[in-house]
Amino acid sequence: MAGKTIAVVYVLAMVAVVVGVDVLWFRQHFWGRLAVNVGIVLVFTAFYLRFLKRS
Repeated sequence: MAGKTIAVVYVLAMVAVVVGVDVLWFRQHFWGRLAVNVGIVLVFTAFYLRFLKRS
């Protein structure tokens, strides 16, 4: 149960970062926003795979 809670909090944090960056800096720049969002998701994925994944 604790593992699922951590995953949900992690995904919510990722969504909050993506939305925050979109609203604050890239509101009118579609391609820049897309590139930054993909980069944020890749960084969160790499962090998850490196530190949070349970084997």
